[in-house]
Amino acid sequence: MGENTFMGVPRDKIDWSPRIDYNKCDYCMECVDFCPHNVFEVRENEEKKLIVKNPNNCVVFCRACGKTCGPDALSFPNKSETTKAIKVIRKEMKENE
Repeated sequence: MGENTFMGVPRDKIDWSPRIDYNKCDYCMECVDFCPHNVFEVRENEEKKLIVKNPNNCVVFCRACGKTCGPDALSFPNKSETTKAIKVIRKEMKENE
C-alpha cells in the first residue's frame, strides 16, 4: 500500500474533502493559511475566489481547516458514511484479487 491510499483504499476513491458554502464564505483565507496540504486554491478576479483544487490532498477525516473558519463556511461528508464506503471498497477490492 502506497502513500496514496487510506486504510488500503486508493485515495482518489474516497470522497473526503471540504465543501465551501459560498453564501457564508467571507474569503478570509484562514483555511488556505492553515492547511499544509495544498487543498485550496485562491483565484484572483473570479466570482469564486476560493476553490477546493486538490480534494485528494485532504487527509481523510481531517476537519481542522473547518475549525479555523469563522463564518462556518466549510463542511465535510458524513464520517460514518465515508467509513462505510471505505469498507465496501475494501471488500470489493479483496473480492477482485
